[in-house]
Amino acid sequence: MSTIHLRTAVPGPRSTVLAERRALAVPRGLSHATPIYVARAQGATLEDVDGNRFIDLAGGIGCLNVGHRSPSVTKAIQRQTERFLHTCVQVTPYESYIRLAERLNQLTPGGFPKKTLFVNSGAEAVENAIKIARAYTKRPAIIAFEDAFHGRTMMTLSLTSKTHPYKAGFQPFPGEVYRIPFAYCYRCSYSLKYPSCGLYCARHLADTFQRMVAQEGVAAVIAEPVLGEGGFVVPPPDYFKTLVEVCRTFDVLFIADEIQSGFGRTGALFACERYGIEPDLIVSAKSLGGGLPLAAVTGRAQIMDAPGPGALGGTFAGNPVSCEAALAVLDEFEQMDFYSRADDLGRYFEKRAREWQKHWPIIGDIRGLGAMQALELVESRESRTPSAEDTKKITQYCYQHGVITISAGTYGNVIRLLMPLVISDQEMEEALDVLEAGIRSVCESKRQVAHTV
Repeated sequence: MSTIHLRTAVPGPRSTVLAERRALAVPRGLSHATPIYVARAQGATLEDVDGNRFIDLAGGIGCLNVGHRSPSVTKAIQRQTERFLHTCVQVTPYESYIRLAERLNQLTPGGFPKKTLFVNSGAEAVENAIKIARAYTKRPAIIAFEDAFHGRTMMTLSLTSKTHPYKAGFQPFPGEVYRIPFAYCYRCSYSLKYPSCGLYCARHLADTFQRMVAQEGVAAVIAEPVLGEGGFVVPPPDYFKTLVEVCRTFDVLFIADEIQSGFGRTGALFACERYGIEPDLIVSAKSLGGGLPLAAVTGRAQIMDAPGPGALGGTFAGNPVSCEAALAVLDEFEQMDFYSRADDLGRYFEKRAREWQKHWPIIGDIRGLGAMQALELVESRESRTPSAEDTKKITQYCYQHGVITISAGTYGNVIRLLMPLVISDQEMEEALDVLEAGIRSVCESKRQVAHTV
């Protein structure tokens, strides 16, 4: 699958049959962004059941930073399957769990003693981080952010901001969660401009303790270093330092949700490193497992030890096959310069996107950190009215022409890039050619409609 020949990719007979079977067997709540049914994948490419080939700019929603079926990850999985698949670490532990915990304790930001807990998914890790923070502080309240996404379980839905399709109809949610605006400069909640704003949104946290919830009742503030589902919003470089300083002043823990921004995506193993901050607790998942389900909570040892024996765990949490896959992922980061690659990919995308912005007014904002990049689409730059319809049309054009992209954003008007970091220059160029053609197609169609009217 090394040579890519992009062409119109129309769902074939096998995909059509699978779609019909899916409609009968799977609930509609489990939506899917494309009609593509995958047969095989390698590196940064996919092939569907009808033989169509695609360049993957979605990466399993950020789970495949080291690529589909990374050879070293695949070998590690195979070796472990020859030994044992499951024993439950809470019954008969195994060395790989300990070794992976030791490595994450060393690699996560902060020179203090740390400990790590493994679970199955990002949402489960967030849930446990909240449990741990509450156990340590003996306080109930959590402060989250507008446009945040932390998962689909009941506690993480309480932390998540976007109402549809995530929250509507599932109330009531667990209480003692309070929400404040994020540093979304393109759509500032306070109608201010950076840097003249003086990072008002970060400093507003102190005011929150006076006007919304008392500091002595707050266990932690939880934030994504770069918003994921909320639209790949990158705050100003000094935002998180200011926010963490406020947390330290008021003796409130800071939890970094690095589920989507972690493992090289932003040009560092963790995005927190780009901001120079050291969270009390850091949550990771997605690309940690190299394609297998695995998530972690890593934090200050005294905080992690707050829950008593038996208070944390799960039957499959820290599965031995997933642990071996994760160790292979970390080995790859030691051997390959994925950080520079992420920055190079980000710069290449931004350079091309700036040219697109000169020609097409639907591109309102271009933003990103490393290889975590996005376009925010609008009806016009003057109004900044979100254009979810144009976003949908462009992502559809892309998969119809051999490139998988996905949308994001509270208003559904952001196209995000989560390509595997192993993507070749040729694949990246071809993928962006298709994305460019999709933007052009939508803009020309809008122009024709306007001319007709």
